[in-house]
Amino acid sequence: MALFPAPILTDGATHSAQQFRMLVRDLARGAEGITQGTDLKVTQLSTPGTSVQVGDGSGMVRGRVAAFQGTYAVCNIGAVSVPIASTGGSPRSDMLILRVEDQEYEGSINPVTGQVAYFQVISNVSSSATTIPDGRTGIPLARIDIPASTSTITNAMIKDIRVIANPRRESRLLTQSPATASANITGSALSYSYFSTAAGWNIAIPSWATTVRVRVDIAGLRLTVNPFYGVVRATFGASLTAQATTLDDNQSGTRRINTVIADTLTIPDAYRGTTQLLRAQGAGATGNTGTMSVDAAVTFVAQVEFEEAAR
Repeated sequence: MALFPAPILTDGATHSAQQFRMLVRDLARGAEGITQGTDLKVTQLSTPGTSVQVGDGSGMVRGRVAAFQGTYAVCNIGAVSVPIASTGGSPRSDMLILRVEDQEYEGSINPVTGQVAYFQVISNVSSSATTIPDGRTGIPLARIDIPASTSTITNAMIKDIRVIANPRRESRLLTQSPATASANITGSALSYSYFSTAAGWNIAIPSWATTVRVRVDIAGLRLTVNPFYGVVRATFGASLTAQATTLDDNQSGTRRINTVIADTLTIPDAYRGTTQLLRAQGAGATGNTGTMSVDAAVTFVAQVEFEEAAR
């Protein structure tokens, strides 16, 4: 049968499990992995011991036995403990995966009486492995790097190798132009100051965001008087700072330059679901007497792109 005779949800038709797996594959865009950043995280036991703990969450596992096997939707509710064998005289790395073994394609697990989806430990993998080393159907969750003569597993030994199947992204483009001229920031001011009339942007951070890529363009930054050597950067909330960009202008008189600030920042847990201020600031660097400022002829352009990752 080359073509499924009745599409999913055709009234009165019967649909095979394969059709539903193909639907999951299509909806997942062919990707596999966990669904959200905190899903299926592997940690030590509350009191470290000879097992690790897999947390709540869901994911998608692509079938690898047949070309059109489709994708399995998997879910774990409640923490599950998985035993890890102790090491002898040599260190060892194990990989913990979420395995799917469907008797339609492999194995002999009866889905009525047994677990088709289960957590499995692949022992003695490479100490740098991040993907399943053979062709079995499953998704990797963690690599556990165990020192020699060790039976107690701690978080320090657990390497998170989860991947989100379809990470969420959100990008925003924002502009701002000061209504009036700001106070001058001089080359002799060796500590940072905000541009007094450029208020910045209050930005809502998605609850799922793990990182943010920040770019702030300043078009028409005003330099005056003598040569100016200094820096500009941006702050995002009270604790995040984008890498500084150097300004090295060996001219005199009034002139305008364009500059860019850009960085990738990790979102702290406390910032998710909150609103934080993104704002540019500048400083002198050598003590010279040139100045920089912004005014109504300056345009600030900010682009922020939030992205989700395992955490």
